[in-house]
Amino acid sequence: MLAHVSSILIAWFLLTSIQNTSAEEILLSGLLINNSISRQGHEFAIQFGQYWRDIPNTSGNNVRVQEIVVPQAGTKLTVFMNNKAIYQTYLGRRQTPLKDKVESAVLKTVEAIATASNAQSSPDLAVDEWK
Repeated sequence: MLAHVSSILIAWFLLTSIQNTSAEEILLSGLLINNSISRQGHEFAIQFGQYWRDIPNTSGNNVRVQEIVVPQAGTKLTVFMNNKAIYQTYLGRRQTPLKDKVESAVLKTVEAIATASNAQSSPDLAVDEWK
């Protein structure tokens, strides 16, 4: 009998929690999404993520590291912030040091965050352009 009552209480709790969360919208921000495909791309995203944790005011800004294969050349790595490309580089087939590229991407990201926080609408700019 006790097991039956506890299972009914658990079912009631789950149903009420599902009804409450469906009415509320969940907002995630400050995310770093890794869409890399190569070893170098993963290493770039890991190093970038270490810097991303230390950048202030990232709430409301989502960053995506995307890597695309370029035939016979390696891969093209692009960093997007809020679906706007802010940094792009090419990674060859051979392992090369990534520290300079990561630091450059972090500086562009900090600049983009500062620009986005001070952005004003201008009729001369397209929707996906920075001022």
